[in-house]
Amino acid sequence: MSDSVNTAKRARKAGIASFIGTTIEWYDFYIYGTASALVFGHVFFPDTLPAGVGTLLSFVTLWAGFLARPLGGIIFGHFGDKYGRKKTLVVTLVLMGAASFLVGLLPGYATIGIAAPIILTCLRILQGIAVGGEWGGSVLIASENAPKGKGVLYSAFAQQGSPAGNLISSGMFFLLALLPTPQFLLYGWRIAFLASIFLIVIGLVIRLKLEEPENMKVVKKKDAVAKVPAFEAIRKHWVLILLGAGALPLIQVTYLKTTFATAWATDTAHPWAYSSSTFLAVVTLALVVQFIVQPFGAIILDRVKDMRKAIFWIILPEFVLMPLMFFAIELGHPGIALAAMAAATVPHSLFYAGIGGIIARAFPTRVRYTGISLAYQLCSMTVGGGTAAAAQWMYTSSGSIIPVAILSAGYALVSLVCTLILLNKTGWTASENSKAEAADEAEFAAALAAEKAERDADSKSAPGATGSAPAADATRAGSEPAPARAPVAP
Repeated sequence: MSDSVNTAKRARKAGIASFIGTTIEWYDFYIYGTASALVFGHVFFPDTLPAGVGTLLSFVTLWAGFLARPLGGIIFGHFGDKYGRKKTLVVTLVLMGAASFLVGLLPGYATIGIAAPIILTCLRILQGIAVGGEWGGSVLIASENAPKGKGVLYSAFAQQGSPAGNLISSGMFFLLALLPTPQFLLYGWRIAFLASIFLIVIGLVIRLKLEEPENMKVVKKKDAVAKVPAFEAIRKHWVLILLGAGALPLIQVTYLKTTFATAWATDTAHPWAYSSSTFLAVVTLALVVQFIVQPFGAIILDRVKDMRKAIFWIILPEFVLMPLMFFAIELGHPGIALAAMAAATVPHSLFYAGIGGIIARAFPTRVRYTGISLAYQLCSMTVGGGTAAAAQWMYTSSGSIIPVAILSAGYALVSLVCTLILLNKTGWTASENSKAEAADEAEFAAALAAEKAERDADSKSAPGATGSAPAADATRAGSEPAPARAPVAP
């Protein structure tokens, strides 16, 4: 089998495994967001709190997971850069599954009092640590195993796990919300968390069969791993980390579209309020749109020579469509809400497909896991985790959805500016090596050339080698007795 066929086969296998693994991880992460909007305010906090405060506090526990994500990025980025991507991804999967399963078993405030929200927050922190290490490794397993010049395209496999996990999460809660409210609050929501144990087993079987990317094998073989990847990444590449973090706020609008919007749109204080099952159906169908549309973002970036132009035209509609979505939801018509949410989903879905690969190619192999994880989780900590809580606070304080709409447009602006600057610094053509990739390739080529020269030198100096045959013959001639000579006739 040719090298190109082997590479393509390995790339497909890594991409599919990355997609399935991230789907399971994101399912676990997203069910918490949906439950915090619908359930946790009632189950884990006192029912004597003023209206909306329980939901706001549940969003604060949601934020705790985001605050923990940079810690997960540092921990698992360290191990991923030192010992490889595969082992690290197995650990993150197990940690996430265990935390989710325990949330499903956790008694409520009525049973154990203040211990309930405290334990809930601790389990959410474990989820945050797990997903903090998961995202970067999954993107790298897909992009680093890709054929040359196809890293951005193949990174979309990992990115596709997010809408898939979100879709399964919303679909699960849509079905469970069909239960009568008392049963749903008592045990129905727990089924979504307890079911994660079966998904984790599937994910483990797949991840244990993964192959380590070739460039990571080279780094380990030549003993070029960073001693402390986080220190090196921050010291040498802090600008890229900040730009990567600044490129990512746009993908956090999903928490405005799902978590916040679900709590806001189902609040019975509104005369136009939707039932939980109706609005979850709207969210679920919008996620179907995301799942279908998202891969085209990576295809566009792969095909267009200048990724800067593609990014500009992908993000531009977001400034209008996301604010309009909120005003459409206020009309109280499910069909209009669905159309608006589906349209608003398209720009940030196309962007999400390729941004992981864009950030990954900015860093050298030896600190790539740490660099991409720090960038992503820094944004998640400062923007993602606070999005639902900030939106809820803005709405509660002002009584208007306009500040939330402005917030969504602000996310798009920051992402547009930072992504364009990042592409200018690292390279804007997907089919060509970035500056970091080119440096890696030159370094690896030099290392391989040196290794080959060393092997050639060893083979020439080895006893019996072709190059040393005359010397060996001479040695033998000098140490053996000369043959008897025939007598000479007088």
